[in-house]
Amino acid sequence: MLKLFYILFLFGFTCFAQEQVKASIKDSTHLKAESIFGVDTFNTVYYTTENNSFHKKTKDTVITYSNFQLSKITSANTFNPLKINLFYKDFNTVVILDNRLAEIYKIDFNTNQPYKNVSYVSTGFDNTLWIFNQDLQQLELYDYKTNKIRLKTVPIQSEVLDLRSDYNNCYMLTENYLYVYNYFGSLVAKHKNEGYENLAFSKANLVLKKGNQLHILQKNKTEIQPIEHPNMLISQFLVTNETLYIYDDEILRQYQLKLE
Repeated sequence: MLKLFYILFLFGFTCFAQEQVKASIKDSTHLKAESIFGVDTFNTVYYTTENNSFHKKTKDTVITYSNFQLSKITSANTFNPLKINLFYKDFNTVVILDNRLAEIYKIDFNTNQPYKNVSYVSTGFDNTLWIFNQDLQQLELYDYKTNKIRLKTVPIQSEVLDLRSDYNNCYMLTENYLYVYNYFGSLVAKHKNEGYENLAFSKANLVLKKGNQLHILQKNKTEIQPIEHPNMLISQFLVTNETLYIYDDEILRQYQLKLE
């Protein structure tokens, strides 16, 4: 009986060990940027510099978009490279760019009726944006072509810290919880916030930052797990499928995420 106990114990320990996620260094690149907003599977980097210009850097070229009338870019969503959205929170405005960084649409929430005080913006499906309405304290799926709200969630009772999405899901991190919504606006998961400050998301994984430690919520999983990675300062971080990017001190480091 005792022998059986040890066998079961070792089997359980082995299964647990296999679920550890490790980040192994792959590459690093020198890049002088103020904020990095995306890296795609072709290693195209989207970032801003001190003059508040937005750049798309490929292996051979750098394309730049500047709009000095709107001041600082608060966030940029590059999930859909054909409809990149730049959010200027100070001016309550979103600019949508094509893959050549040409302006194709501008949404000024100050002049739209009814007025919306927006604090977070992320990409939705079709011609929509997920926006957080600060005055109503609720997440809304906004159709910018028709100026209509397609759906809205119930009001949130705690401060919103971050918002990320793709065509299928929207992840909203608040001081109390991480909320996961589907594209119908239905709440499909809710995780207690254990000190997470912000997040990054791609098709396969959601990564959360807590101090200088990163955690991961893998696709089709319910448990948030720590990522084993080198102890370093993390100014910014991104994830693209199974690749983790950490930016600090003008170095963009690339890591492969692996189950150990």
